[in-house]
Amino acid sequence: MKHVSFILICALTFFSCGTSQDEVTTLYVSVEKTDQANGRKSQPFSSLEDAIQNASELKQGNPDLDIDIRILAGEYNLEKAIKITPELSGISIIGSDASDVTLKGSKTLALKWESYNDHIFMADVDEDLDFDQLVINGESQILARYPNYDEASQYWQGSAPDAISKERIASWKNPEGTYFHALHGGKWGGFHFVITGVNEDGTAILEGGHQNNRSSKPHKEFRMVENVFEELDSPGEWYLDTDTHKLYYWPTQNQNLETSTVEVAVLKDLIQVVGTLENPVKDVTISGITFKYTKRTFMENYEQLLRSDWSIYRGGVLFFEGTENCEVTDSEFTNLGGNVIMVSKYNSGLQVKGNHIHENGASAVSFVGDPSAVRSPSFNYGEFVDIKDMDTISGPKNELYPRNSVVENNLIYRIGRIEKQTAGVEIAMAMDITVSHNSIYDVPRAGINIGDGTWGGHILEYNDVFNTVLETSDHGSFNSWGRDRFWHPKRDVMDSLTTEIPDMYTWDAVKTTIIRNNRFRCDHGWDIDLDDGSSNYHIYNNLMLNNGLKLREGFNRVVENNIMVNNSFHMHVWFGNSEDVFKKNIVGDVYKFGTFRPAKELDYNLFPNEVSMMIPQMYGSDMHSAYGDPLYKDPAHLDFSVTSNSPALKLGFKNFPMDQFGVQKEDLNKIAKTPEIPVIKGASGDTSSQEVVWLRNTIKNVDSEQEQSVYGLFTAEGVIIIRARNLSPAVQNNGIKTGDVILQVDGKSVKNIQDFFKINVENKTDEMELLIMRNQAEKRIKIRTN
Repeated sequence: MKHVSFILICALTFFSCGTSQDEVTTLYVSVEKTDQANGRKSQPFSSLEDAIQNASELKQGNPDLDIDIRILAGEYNLEKAIKITPELSGISIIGSDASDVTLKGSKTLALKWESYNDHIFMADVDEDLDFDQLVINGESQILARYPNYDEASQYWQGSAPDAISKERIASWKNPEGTYFHALHGGKWGGFHFVITGVNEDGTAILEGGHQNNRSSKPHKEFRMVENVFEELDSPGEWYLDTDTHKLYYWPTQNQNLETSTVEVAVLKDLIQVVGTLENPVKDVTISGITFKYTKRTFMENYEQLLRSDWSIYRGGVLFFEGTENCEVTDSEFTNLGGNVIMVSKYNSGLQVKGNHIHENGASAVSFVGDPSAVRSPSFNYGEFVDIKDMDTISGPKNELYPRNSVVENNLIYRIGRIEKQTAGVEIAMAMDITVSHNSIYDVPRAGINIGDGTWGGHILEYNDVFNTVLETSDHGSFNSWGRDRFWHPKRDVMDSLTTEIPDMYTWDAVKTTIIRNNRFRCDHGWDIDLDDGSSNYHIYNNLMLNNGLKLREGFNRVVENNIMVNNSFHMHVWFGNSEDVFKKNIVGDVYKFGTFRPAKELDYNLFPNEVSMMIPQMYGSDMHSAYGDPLYKDPAHLDFSVTSNSPALKLGFKNFPMDQFGVQKEDLNKIAKTPEIPVIKGASGDTSSQEVVWLRNTIKNVDSEQEQSVYGLFTAEGVIIIRARNLSPAVQNNGIKTGDVILQVDGKSVKNIQDFFKINVENKTDEMELLIMRNQAEKRIKIRTN
């Protein structure tokens, strides 16, 4: 009997029983139904589900058999998510081309429309249908909302402070089921709620708000509601009444509902590749397919991620967990409700290459390990494991994390259409992830985000990341956090810990993360933002087009040979023993810092003018730096290489390629956008009216006869204190005040900021005697400088 079964299985493989294990069985899928479908090209299966089932049966007889499932041109509506288990290792699901093969999480409806009023039509739907995406003739429609959808509006594509005001809620017959979306109070991502009822005072009863890891009340201004029948008031909007099972829709211009194709999203994921550490799924390829139309997931269960600002739904349209050497290539992902590709817990060798990812609800590609792999984890900003209770061993505790994976040559844009704490590429609790040659833009928050220091080894290279942080704030085109074991919410405690154990940061950030040869532009934050605790980075050969680089509360960051157009180095809350290096960079503005802290090396940088260079020299750094025009070759065409006579080259700066940023795959490169060309500030231009920061205070030159008159000066010379800050040592103990004009320092005349800074550079003491003009009278005072 066993012998007969084996013969039958061999026959199904279309090969002889002696077939080599290296040979491949090919099964075909077509939208054209055939009698006695068996997977041959002449008799293909009519669904991917049938092909997977047949592949599973073939594998039972020959576990080592590799199987290609070839999907022929057509659109395929899945009835449930495809599940690929370890028994299906070696399977490939390959479309003939992403342009003509589509897998959908939607169901096509045959509806009988009737008029509801002059604008709105209605139709009955099945009682078991529950959907939050309506697609008509291939175009996603707008769930009835307030305020109305406006693509030009920055937040939520239309926001209003009165979205859930008592007056507005009172105008709704049934508020239950309304979705309320609001930005975080600090615009650090967003929150999502469902209204479950109304209080006696007319305010909404809200459920949700679990999607962000930094607690906050909803933003008072940037709010939006949807799924409200009374807000169905413009073309393209729709509403599903789940009590009466009626669909209401306001057609767009020239739309004939009788001949239109209507689809609704009914699945939240499409393919799940799931094994275990002990028994992983291996060598699965998914290629040449377009994935469309899945449900939104913002009200699913979320989990906190290691004291970053993130909570995340551990799910995705393509979901990988417990896998080795799998691939997602040459596919398109669009109009999907949540995360696109989720790489969860143990995964090794995943390749995500050549994909077009756009118009989706949440993040594009996420690598998220399991917290059980983290030693002494903390999950909320204010949490900390006491050092006496802390596991002090370096590195991961187990193997449940992604590693050795690549995201390369993808075009990613307009993701985070509903969820705002999202990224083009998210990395958390992972090691050795390479992100290369991707174009990422038009996103609400970071293009690339690393949520923690566990465990480093990532390489980010040749990416083009811009038009980021469009709906949030205090972030970067690249962003990272490092609130790892050494990090404490109270700075004095953290200083004590890291002084006693200076290499404590290496317990988690065991490998150096490299950021090189990228182009970044962020107009609403920093081009590169290494936030709280981010440690063990090497950052070089990057072009930053607008807002420079920020380093905050971390260790061992080497920043060298970068170009920062029109901006500079932001030094935020450093450690005295940071071991940071900033050298051989071209900066376009004065350093930005509150309290200066010395670095291991801060030198050989090119500044735009003498004043910007002299500020760090006052603190003993950048003594070998220079200033002047860097002499860019062709900035009008985004070539910021410097010419052979550039002063930057004399400082050790070296040119790096300017033509390799972003996606290189030909068909994607043709349609990819590039960042806006910056208007460059004068390199060595006039600094007479420039406001600069000195010891936290803002100062500027006296540069006009009008100012001479205002301050009662004998000549139009001196340095004006534009803003004095109470935290400045120069202000304390009856020091300088706003409106003072500095005329002399230690008996030496001060005509301008250059004079003032030269004296500061020469002054090696902690005290200065100033002659100032205050209230049109000269006065001598003594100030502290630290």
